Amino acid sequence: MTVYVDDMRAAFGRMKMCHMWADSDEELLAMVDKIGVQRKWIQGHPTLSFGKHRDASWVHFDIALSKRALAVAAGAVETDRYGPVLHTKKLQLAWAEANDRTDVAERARDWIARIAELRADRGAA
Repeated sequence: MTVYVDDMRAAFGRMKMCHMWADSDEELLAMVDKIGVQRKWIQGHPTLSFGKHRDASWVHFDIALSKRALAVAAGAVETDRYGPVLHTKKLQLAWAEANDRTDVAERARDWIARIAELRADRGAA
């Protein structure tokens, strides 16, 4: 299991924010506890998120760069802007294969291949 942080630098007031997500909810919550992020800021979770945060397309936290540095020091894996999409497409592919949904699996594989091409074009494989 792994926790990931991307290289996004979105402005939120005076702070710069990035995304943090994990292979499991348990590992993600353990990391936010470790780095001092409040659990209430989780996004995309069907029961733990609240209000508009519940509508996020995947389970993650937006964290300040200072918290990103703490997460990396605690073992989070750094990734690029394509990391969140790749992660969600891999989850989608696993679900599709387990549920015999070849149409969904094919679309997920196409996305994964596109991401590999984009990374190769950017020299960030």
